[in-house]
Amino acid sequence: TQSTWDDGFEPSGRMHIAQGIFKAVNVNKCTRSGGIFIFWVADWFALMNDKMGGDLEKIKIVGQYFIEVWRAAGMDMSRVKFAWCAEEITKNAEAYWTQALDVARRFTLARIRKCCQIMGRHENSLTGAQILYPVMQCTDIFFLKADVCQLGVDQKKVNMLAREYCDFAGIKLKPVILSHHMLYGLLPGQAKMSKSNPDSAIFMEDTKEDVERKIMNAHCPKEPEKDDGKAEQDGEDSLQIIKDPLKNPCLDYVKNIILSTPGAKFVTEKKTYTDFENVKSDFLSGVLSENQLKKGIISCINELLEPVRKHFKENEFARDVLEKVKEFKKESTNTTQPKTFKSLKIEGTENCSVVFAPFPSTTLSVGHVLNIISTLQRAPKSNPLILWIPNWSAVVNNVFDGSLKVIDAAYSFLIETLKFVAPELMERVKVVHQKDAILQNNSGDYWISVINAGRHFPVSRICEIDPTKENAGFVIGSLMHVADIVSLRPALVFSTDGHLSKLHQLAVDFLNHSSSLSGAPKVPELKVEKHIVTDLLIGAENDETKREILMNDQAADVKKKINRSFCEPSNVEVCPPLILAEHLGFTNSKFSISRKEENGGNKDYSTIADLRSDFASGALHPGDLKPSVIKVVDQFVQKVRDHSKDAKMKTIDAILSAYIKKLEKK
Repeated sequence: TQSTWDDGFEPSGRMHIAQGIFKAVNVNKCTRSGGIFIFWVADWFALMNDKMGGDLEKIKIVGQYFIEVWRAAGMDMSRVKFAWCAEEITKNAEAYWTQALDVARRFTLARIRKCCQIMGRHENSLTGAQILYPVMQCTDIFFLKADVCQLGVDQKKVNMLAREYCDFAGIKLKPVILSHHMLYGLLPGQAKMSKSNPDSAIFMEDTKEDVERKIMNAHCPKEPEKDDGKAEQDGEDSLQIIKDPLKNPCLDYVKNIILSTPGAKFVTEKKTYTDFENVKSDFLSGVLSENQLKKGIISCINELLEPVRKHFKENEFARDVLEKVKEFKKESTNTTQPKTFKSLKIEGTENCSVVFAPFPSTTLSVGHVLNIISTLQRAPKSNPLILWIPNWSAVVNNVFDGSLKVIDAAYSFLIETLKFVAPELMERVKVVHQKDAILQNNSGDYWISVINAGRHFPVSRICEIDPTKENAGFVIGSLMHVADIVSLRPALVFSTDGHLSKLHQLAVDFLNHSSSLSGAPKVPELKVEKHIVTDLLIGAENDETKREILMNDQAADVKKKINRSFCEPSNVEVCPPLILAEHLGFTNSKFSISRKEENGGNKDYSTIADLRSDFASGALHPGDLKPSVIKVVDQFVQKVRDHSKDAKMKTIDAILSAYIKKLEKK
């Protein structure tokens, strides 16, 4: 069976010799074994790393430049395929993001941070986008169905992440990790080349004069430098596959560039070498001087670069691409944002009022439903009214162990319940499922919003929303929340939940930051509504099934729970039955109390203020309040019970019951 090899490259400016000649050599070695090599042109990854000022069009041009270099450098293109990240992911959005969200939910933030080397960043200075980066790179391996990952040793940690994911996900055939050496920088103390310093490496379009100047000035020690522990502290030792105390970049070029292909020769004025160890031995013993070594390197490197120079001089397309890349380098890098704001636009939602459904649980309480109804009712009737169902965000936050089937069932129960108990209200509500909205529109634009939000926010800012969250999925889910609001383009965003309010504010902060860009949505107004607290036992019980009335409770359950509820005489500040009476007892304009004549007789209340006044004064006793509350709450829940035998409700119940049984077995 033909094997599939993969490597990804981030179009990020000029190409140095390690990416050019060294990569071409390695790819040809791999394809000679009979495999197909897939290059993942990681344009979105370059965007996440703020390359080319975050301009995706410029990043694509740099990607074309890389391909032209390899074509000229002798890479066997007959067994190489190039797949562009943005294009391929957008075409296969559901499959790709389903797996990416699964990867994110399974790893802690601490584990993902350890992959920071792949972006050249220290893990304590990461942005949200740089958490998404290794998650996507791990996903790429499975998306491309790679048998072998052939990348630099600097990316070993994220490749190992993919193997760890196989254990979590029950994937038996793990990808093989084949890491290659990282060429040293030409200057002292450089464990690898640096694009930010042009003298640290030979670049593929360097002139003969550039090559001579750089090599003649290159660091070329004969003895190992004193170890001050800095290399280990900076993680440089992890970039060595074979321990090399000398770290001589000139010898490195001879071994891994000049003598790396079958039949290659290294020619100096003294002798011709075919074996690297002989070159090293002669140099260290003084048989081969530093000047002779460097002159030989200059000659050989120029010979390797000449076909590339010729290609970019004679090929019109290649010449045009190179000129554009050079121009990008000259342009100011003061701004890291594209001039045009790019995002998904969901049809029919602009200037809407939106209410975000909280993440579901295995239970649906009366209080949960009342909070949503109350919030929806406060939205102005002049605007479209959206109930947003963040089902993919629930997946990445590991709700129901990331099972979209169970998440959708729980949300369906919520939606059906709202239709049963508030039919008139729900007639003007448009329910929008996050996953469907993303996939039915240009999904690529949605994820660009996620990336751009991630570029703006440091991880520390996102973690402030909930410091207890330790999962990488929380960071990505928070960025998705920003993209949700950006895509909806609402006028009003409602919430009663403190956590949701903080996420809404994150989106507002991002939109304020982006307000100067062409096409940026208006910043919505945030409305925080008072949360309806229906905890019958006031925190004395952790089990929600005991402290809340559930929408699938039977009449006996409702009666038992309310009779046990906290309800001190005259205490109107903390009285769950009064809260339930306020929101359910006045739907027919009056709330009726039935009691014996000696206790004051029957009484109808037309306002909650009158009811509270009598309860506060002692004129209404808890023992007389509770039976009337039981009656109105049971009537409310009965509206759902009446549909319990419907086919859809039975399917929902079966899915949720199966999940609960699975949990109980654990």
